[in-house]
Amino acid sequence: MQAIAGPFLLYLGDKTNPLDIKTSRGLALFRPGECVGELSLGGALSLGLPQMDPEQAAAAGARTLVLGIATSGGRLEEAMIVPILAALDAGLDVVSGLHQHLADDPRIRERAAATGGRLIDIRIAAKGLAVGNGKPRAGNRLLTVGTDCAVGKMFTSLHLTQALNAKGMSARFRATGQTGVMIAGDGVVIDSVIADFISGAAEALSPAREDEVWDVIEGQGALFNPSFAGVSLGLLHGAQPRALVLCHDPSRPHMRGLPHIAVPDLKACLEENLRCARLTSPDVAAVGVSINGSQMPPDEVANLCARIEDDLDLPCVDPVITGMEPIVERIAQLP
Repeated sequence: MQAIAGPFLLYLGDKTNPLDIKTSRGLALFRPGECVGELSLGGALSLGLPQMDPEQAAAAGARTLVLGIATSGGRLEEAMIVPILAALDAGLDVVSGLHQHLADDPRIRERAAATGGRLIDIRIAAKGLAVGNGKPRAGNRLLTVGTDCAVGKMFTSLHLTQALNAKGMSARFRATGQTGVMIAGDGVVIDSVIADFISGAAEALSPAREDEVWDVIEGQGALFNPSFAGVSLGLLHGAQPRALVLCHDPSRPHMRGLPHIAVPDLKACLEENLRCARLTSPDVAAVGVSINGSQMPPDEVANLCARIEDDLDLPCVDPVITGMEPIVERIAQLP
């Protein structure tokens, strides 16, 4: 992947669903010093950054327009074209995590050629990957798993990495999604990997190591979501995790985009993830539950965490409200 030059102008488009601006929100939260402004259309969500057009952003020091949104089918939307062309005219690079590549649109391709601006697609299939082999390998690896997709696996992984390092337990974040890769600067966008190579990609992302550093691997999808269970299983096998953290959004009434499928019971979901992980990591252990309580009052978050802790005998946290310390302590107690 080409290096992404900061600072950034974050494109929010006309999105009104917070889940659709996860990439922009992640960059604003974990690389705040490099986000100079946001570009949104009428009625869209805001991250509280200055509203700028590409020319203003360039004058403020921006070097890259980040298309920090999710779109239907991962395709470029027509409303995005004019801002992208304006960014190239202003001397900015353009980076995208969408499935459709920027150069697939001839208007963008031709304007980039004329201006010299770089078109950087994060979802480029990694080359040279091998199939997974499941051979035992040394090292401390933790994988975040979820009751559904988009429940906070990346945010939990990033907050946990920070908390482990703050505790003196060295850790590094291993990105498997487009947002995580933009934040970390490296990683593998796992949903761009051919299915046969998913577990091999996870092995390559977190190779054997003899030191005490924890590789905190960002999970994807969910075993109980029929749309994305395949990538979740491949990560469970390839990550060969020593520990799992289960992520959950208690405000979700059903699987995202699948109203006919209920969100699974936490205990059943955790047990199934552990069972699948044992194929390559027989001694894997659950070390905690991380909930996204952003739609709940803090006292309700505390009450829910207490109930989950009683039910599962595991620490339960909200990374923003309570912090990750209880899970860090459980990790430190692993044999």
